Amino acid sequence: MTPDLFADDAPLAGARTPLGAQAVVLRGLALDTVDALWAALQAVVAQAPFRHMLTPGGQTMSVPLTNCGALGWTSSRAGYRYRADDPDSGRPWPALPEAFARLAERAAAAAGFAGFAPDACLINHYATGTRLTLHQDRNERDFGHPIVSVSLGVPALFLWGGARRADPVRRVPLFHGDVAVWGGVDRLRFHGVAPIRAATHPLTGQARLNFTLRRAG
Repeated sequence: MTPDLFADDAPLAGARTPLGAQAVVLRGLALDTVDALWAALQAVVAQAPFRHMLTPGGQTMSVPLTNCGALGWTSSRAGYRYRADDPDSGRPWPALPEAFARLAERAAAAAGFAGFAPDACLINHYATGTRLTLHQDRNERDFGHPIVSVSLGVPALFLWGGARRADPVRRVPLFHGDVAVWGGVDRLRFHGVAPIRAATHPLTGQARLNFTLRRAG
């Protein structure tokens, strides 16, 4: 049964939804920093606008993205990789905003990963109907660091799979301000995002913004 993203019984801020032995959704953790996150996002996008990258197979990715931090995740016919410069401008990616770094450290610590210091933040802009297929985060140098994923805007269904692409998938609702963290034994679990349903949020309009913070270098 597919969860109702618009039900009145959405998890309350402060609740925890376990995903695995070392994976959890921290409900509403980002709500107290939304203003700072949003202002920082506008500054990042002004320097490095959202863009549609190509997959290694030459297809245009449906979800536009940008990056901030010392390293940025990129996709092209040459493959997936991190690089220190924006391929569109040739300039370094915008610096990781302090608000992003503080939230990532706080979320990681709450999930049992103290001392997390991200050096990369991938920012995805989801419009109605866009999705992210099941994948693993494997381009980082050291899998010993967790992933911190922040949701802003309209709700989404997070697809949480197993160690193999064919493993059963759990569909977990994510709401504005939720932060998912996974690492340790769950670090290489397959995950994705189901097609975004039509909705409107007072901050983001019809969009969902997702910040995924990693230690890539």
